[in-house]
This record gives sequence, C-alpha cells and structure tokens, in this order.
Amino acid sequence: MEFNSSGGGSGLHNNQYHQSEESKPLLGEMSTPTPPEGNNNNKIGAGPCRRTLLPSSSGMRYKLLQEGDVQVCVVKHPRTFLSKILTSKFLRRWEPHHLTLTDSSLASATPSGYMETPLSYSSIEDLQLLSWDNAPKYCLQLSFPGGTVLLQAANSYVRDQWFHSLQWKKKLYKYRKVLTKPSRWEVVLKEIRGLVELALTSPLQDDSIHQAPLHIISTLLSENTNLSPQEHENIIVAIAPLLENNPPPPDLCEFFCKHCRERPRSMVVIEVFTPVVQRILKHNMDFGKCPRLRLFTQEYILALNELNAGMEVVKKFIHSMHGPTGQCPHPRVLPNLVAVCLAAIYSCYEEFINSRDNSPSLKEIRNGCQQQSDRRPPLPLRLLRLAPPTPLATSPTQPTLPLSPPPSIVNSSEVLVELEKNNNAANNRLKRPAGGDSEPNLIDCLLVSPTLSALTIQLPAQADQVLRCFALILKMLSDYDDWRPALASLLQPIPFPKEALAHAKFTKELKYVIQRFAEDPRQEVHSCLLSVRSGKDGWFQLYSPGGVACDDDGELFASMVHILMGSCYKTKKFLLSLAENKLGPCMLLALRANQTMVEILCLMLEYNIIENKDTQLQIISTLESTQVGRSLYEQLCDRQRELRELQRKGGPTRLTLPSKSTDADLARLLSSGSFGNLENLSLAFTNVTSACAEQLIKLPSLKQLNLWSTQFGDAGLRLLSEHLACLQVLNLCETPVTDAGLLALSSMKSLCSLNMNSTKLSADTYEDLKAKLPNLKEVDIRYTEAW
Repeated sequence: MEFNSSGGGSGLHNNQYHQSEESKPLLGEMSTPTPPEGNNNNKIGAGPCRRTLLPSSSGMRYKLLQEGDVQVCVVKHPRTFLSKILTSKFLRRWEPHHLTLTDSSLASATPSGYMETPLSYSSIEDLQLLSWDNAPKYCLQLSFPGGTVLLQAANSYVRDQWFHSLQWKKKLYKYRKVLTKPSRWEVVLKEIRGLVELALTSPLQDDSIHQAPLHIISTLLSENTNLSPQEHENIIVAIAPLLENNPPPPDLCEFFCKHCRERPRSMVVIEVFTPVVQRILKHNMDFGKCPRLRLFTQEYILALNELNAGMEVVKKFIHSMHGPTGQCPHPRVLPNLVAVCLAAIYSCYEEFINSRDNSPSLKEIRNGCQQQSDRRPPLPLRLLRLAPPTPLATSPTQPTLPLSPPPSIVNSSEVLVELEKNNNAANNRLKRPAGGDSEPNLIDCLLVSPTLSALTIQLPAQADQVLRCFALILKMLSDYDDWRPALASLLQPIPFPKEALAHAKFTKELKYVIQRFAEDPRQEVHSCLLSVRSGKDGWFQLYSPGGVACDDDGELFASMVHILMGSCYKTKKFLLSLAENKLGPCMLLALRANQTMVEILCLMLEYNIIENKDTQLQIISTLESTQVGRSLYEQLCDRQRELRELQRKGGPTRLTLPSKSTDADLARLLSSGSFGNLENLSLAFTNVTSACAEQLIKLPSLKQLNLWSTQFGDAGLRLLSEHLACLQVLNLCETPVTDAGLLALSSMKSLCSLNMNSTKLSADTYEDLKAKLPNLKEVDIRYTEAW
C-alpha cells in the first residue's frame, strides 16, 4: 500500500487545494476541509486507505491533550526516482515519540529522527484523519510544504483527540498572531467573534478552552487602552457568551471596572455584567486569590447604584442572589457579598488608615517625633472611584486599593474617637521624658500624625456614597433569616478598621444590623454579639452605654442583655462580666424602670455576685426607687427567707417524680414543702427539660440526680455546673446533651459517678473530663463515640 501523496503529482500537493494558512479565513468551521472537485470519494490515493470526515454534530467530547506518546512517520515529497523508492511503503519506518503541544509548535521530548526540530503550527497546511479497511491503524496526517507527517495512535478515540487538540492549538496560534498587532478594529471585532465561536463549538472539554480566548482578548485590551466607549461595548457583547460559565481573567476585570466607572448607565452593565457577577458570587471560593473579581463586583454594584432607581436596583440584585425561596441554595453567595462589602468599606477610610500607618511608633513618640524622611512610605490604597481632591486630602498622589484588606479584631479602648484640635496637648505629650513608664495610647499616636492632626473623621463625597451603598447592603443581608446566622458569625470578630468604628455615621448605619442580631431568638445568632474571645470587645461592648458606638440611652444595650440572659439561663459568668464592666449602665437603666435591668440587679444580689457592701446597698436603693424594682426586690427577699427556712426545717432526703411529669409539676412540688435536706432526686423517664434547672439549683444539699431518658440538655447542664458544687452522682443516660454541655461538668470536682450512656459524647470530651475530674470513679460511656 502506497500513499499517492508520495508522488509529485499528488492532489494534496495541488496549490489550489493547499492554499496558504495565512490566507484562510479565521471565522471558518473547525471541520475537515472539503477536498477538490473530482475527488468525490475523499481518497488520497488508490487502495484501502481513505480520509475520515468528522461530523460537527457527532456529540463526542474530548479532553485537550497537552502531551502524549504516538508513532511518527515523515513522508517527504520525492524529487527523484531514488527518493521515490526510499519513501515507498516498504522502506517506511515508524518512530516512537513523546510529543508536546506547545503554544506555537509540536515538539518531541527526545528531539531526534523525524522530530529533530519542532513542527511549527504555521507550517501545517492541512490536518486529515486516515483509516484503513484491512489494518487496525489509526493515523493523523499533517501536511506541510516539504511533505507529510503521519501520527499513529493506539485507537480511534485517541486519534480523534489528537486531531481536535492540534486543530485547537493551530487555530488559537493563528488568532493570537492576528490579534497581537491589530490594524483595523472592525476586523479585530470580527476575529474576536470568530474566536468566541471557535471556543463555543469546540468538542474539547477543558477549562483552558474558554479561558485561553479570554486571556488573548484581555492581552489585546491591556495593550490598546485608547478605545472608544462604543468599541468597549462591542467587545464586551462579543465575549459575553464565554463569560456565562467562566470568570473573567484579571486584566479583563480591569477593563470591566473601567467600563462600570465610565458608563455606569450603559445597558451592557445590566445585560452582560449581571450574569457574570452572579456567577462570581455563586462560585468564587477565595477572593484572596482573585482580588480583581472582588473589585469588579464592587464596581458593578456601584454602577447599579448610579441608575435612576438607585438602591432599589441594588436591592433587587441582592434578592436575585438569595432567590425566591426562604433558603438560599448557594452557600458561597453570602460570604462573597460580605467580603465585597468589607473591602469597599475599608477603602472608604483609606486616607485615615494610611495616615495611621504612617504615624510615628510608640517608641519614637517617647523619644521625640521621627524625621519625615525616615517614615515608612504610605500604603498603596485608593478609593474605588477617582474623586477630585478635597480639603481633607493631604497626599499629592491618589492612593491605591489593597488587594486584601486585613481583618482586625477591634477593642473599644483602641478605637479612634473624633479628634479635636489640641496642639498644646500634643506638644505636651511629645515632651514626655524618654524613660517614662506610661505608654501613649492610640489617640496620642494619631494626634502627632501630620495628616490627622486637628482632624475629625469626615469622608469625601465619593467615599461617603460608597459607604452608604455597602452599609445598606449589610442591612439587606441581615433581613434574611437564613443568612443571619452566617452573617453574625462573619461579623463577630468586628472586621472593620478602627476609623470606621470611630465614625458616627457608619456605626449608626450598622446599628440596624446589630439590632437584628439582638432580636433573633436563635442562640447561634445573638451569641455573636459577644466577643470572639476573652480579652477582646464585641458588638455588645461597642454598643453598650459608654461604648464608642452607643448613640442612644441604652435601648439597644437593654435588648441585647435581655436576649443574652434568656439564652444563657442567667449564668454567673455573664452576670460577673456585667458587674465588672457594665454595672453603672445597668443601674442607670434600672433607675429608669427597665424590667430587664431590674431583674439583672436582683439576680446579682441573689447569686452573691456583688461582694462590696456599699455597692449592694446602692443596688438596693436603686431597686427601691421604682415600682417594678420594689416588687422584684420584695420577691427576692421572700425567696431568700424561704430558702433559709427550707434549710432550717429540713425535709425528705430522697424524692422520685412520677413518669411523664413536667417542669411545671416539679416547680409546684418543690414550692409545696421543705426540701432543704433532699440529697437524692430521680427525674428518670419524665418530660422535664433544661428549664427545670432553675428549680434544681435551689436544692443546696443535692448529691445524686437521675435524669435518665429526659429532655434535659446542654443549657441545663451549664446552670447545674455553676450552682450544684456538691453533686456526686449524675445520670444523663439517653439525654440530648452534647459536648457543649458536658464540658461544663469539668467544674464539678465532687462528681464520682457519671452516666453518659447513649449521648453525643465525643472521645476528646471524654478525655478532657477524665483529666479535670479527679474523683470520677464510675463512668458509663456505652453507645457513644468514646466507647
């Protein structure tokens, strides 16, 4: 069998058929070229070998090849009789090669033999599939000016995969070459449409199939910045089909941002950018790796805000991201929206942050202000939109936006309050002796800053508009019940700069969000009002009377305390924190007859939280100054007398409640007699819950408690652990307690017998309990993870 292509008169060597690749239109189909007239059988020579045409609608999908092992044979055009003999089928040999498809050529890992030099895509004139009727050979024919290269694959699928991969690389190489140095933008737009069509119709399935054209177009735009707005829109519309399932590359994001800034009212923003931004918010996993996607999302939202309807359009967009149901089906939308809002708000205070970071250090303040030339250069920050210089601006150049604004856990004592002009005070601070022990605070540092001296936080108009827009988005997010728990968790560390918390306008806008957290009955939400860890302030401290964000008479503080007390079951730990830090605000609100604060003061007296006698008398006077206070204080005195009488009179030492008894039944029983000597209480197989813990802590002599098969949970355990220090035996078999409640038992050092059979005990919690309960001798952990 001999290929006709080996002869000098072969149809494949006809110049009419093999036109130069440079002159072929780039908008053509990827299918195999049609053979010349008179060759209706699609043969390349007489015999059983024939070309195979791949129908464009075959439906087969292939992964893009980057490299692979194939057999290679090269047939050069014979010029003499001897060369025709040497290239005949009898003397033809195949070489194994590991070929790599680079961006510009087909190269071998072992450059020798047929593949001693790479085969450039520009030299390939034609690609054809070959097959034999009588032999299982699967070949691919590459025609070049000097002859033909045959690639033999293991099977037809791999052969077709090589064919489509080579076609793709070859076409992409031509488009990249044509679009590198454009001549006329009309032609460029036509070629961009062809490139997009090529990517959309390719049977190859790979991320690079859609990303490579986007990168080519992105490079084209970055090198040609002087485009008219109409050319902007034409290019965006042309590449829109590729953006439906692919994020734009970084340079393309810059191009989109520029369009949003310059033409926010363009219909392209709504029609083309909306699905792109929706996909980013739904599928992006890390804005830290793709910061320009976040910046593009910011600019898109600000462009929506520029429309006539303004924030109503933004509100509709947020609702479309959530969906019409009560549960958002996309878990990444909320974290991505919050990240966008935080970055935008951070950029609003860039001038102040820049000045703070450029201010002298504490040591330099003690020893005298440093020289201006020795200071660090300002951080590369910028506002989202370019704004004309304002009286507040001191830097001659426009700062730039940080790629990832650093989250900060803010302490209210560190927050910058409004600065007032006080040069004498600043000078006095600078004249302190170098060896002094007192450390200057943050306000001292900022007062000597050349930028923030004698300045209050007042944002420029552009930054103020950005702040209002994204603060309102945070409000919208807090209105969705399913988003509120995750939003509260994301905002619990207070990821805002100190300057934002010192800005009354921002804290006033954010107050609505905090109020929504305080009104939510779910503990996972309102518990986020507290600090993320001890030693740091949370929203509870910032919005309490005396906090830097408090702008009311304590209404928000009272509502936060009310919800926290309800979820914490009036724990001593929370009461102790209030007594240490917020006793003054509590007494002030109690003087104004606030029911919650009156109850707080009564509980402080009942649990002996306040040790100072003068403070106790002051609390009593506060309670007796209002009608509701007098009433609750009288009830407290009656309970205290009843407790003392209960202990004096004694009563039974053992008590078993009937099956199916409830919390109300237990409360009525304990209020009907004397149980001061009660040591053993069995509530097994009753319907009591954690609410009965408030009755159990009134039994001072209780040593054995049986809660087998009840609904007693974690909240009740936490309360018992604070008040029943003498408890020795506890049965929690078949109760819904978890590690969160069982860990609280570590403070009950008297426990010697503990039954946790069939609970949600983990192995780590069990090991922790064993280490912290030295008297524990009998333990039942069957049917648990620790078993």
